[in-house]
Amino acid sequence: MAITWIRRAAFGVVAAAALALGGCASYVTTQVTAFQNWTASDAQRTYAFQRSTAQQNSLEQATYEQLVDNELSVYGFKLTPIASANFLVSMNYDSQDHTVVVQQPDFYDPWGPWGMPYYRPWGPWWVGPPPPPTYSTQTYSVSNQRLAIRMIDKATGKEVYRVTASAQVDDPSLLHAMPFLVRGALADFPLANGTVRNVRVPVDQNGTAGLPSNERSVNVAPPVPASAPAVN
Repeated sequence: MAITWIRRAAFGVVAAAALALGGCASYVTTQVTAFQNWTASDAQRTYAFQRSTAQQNSLEQATYEQLVDNELSVYGFKLTPIASANFLVSMNYDSQDHTVVVQQPDFYDPWGPWGMPYYRPWGPWWVGPPPPPTYSTQTYSVSNQRLAIRMIDKATGKEVYRVTASAQVDDPSLLHAMPFLVRGALADFPLANGTVRNVRVPVDQNGTAGLPSNERSVNVAPPVPASAPAVN
């Protein structure tokens, strides 16, 4: 099971990532924005999850927390009871569906088998200059999946890190997109303040998220900790 992303409409009218089950390896592109005032040492990287009222006793929330914990552990974070945690980590996520309408030209071959122009949209060959191309409307259903992760210094109550990852996909399931959003959001932690970039997360042969790579970076992030995953 693999997930195929990226479907681009003709003439650059629209560029949307496509999430579908298939048999070939591809990648997921997430758009990532980060803000930070991170000064904590490695020894201070203990945290607990902070849930909203709606997230209390939620199996969905617990599933996503496990994904975040797996990524944060790569950077030396340890999940602890809230009493001993230095940071509080909260998550906010949503999925919004919308329709994209694109005008695409109808294809025709402007040359006949003897090198003479013809146009045959309905019947026999017509010798002579082809008329202007016609256009047809293509409609695509797209889901915008978004994840925001926020870190609060428990001692001061101040926000020290906020990162948002989003992707436009065909699959409306947030569950399918979440592993890629989490990995894209937390790649190269901590990012420089005001970073805006695209992160490509490969889909491995099992259909799960591989190690990410940067597609574009506005700001240069600090060096990646030694324990962090390699960037392709």
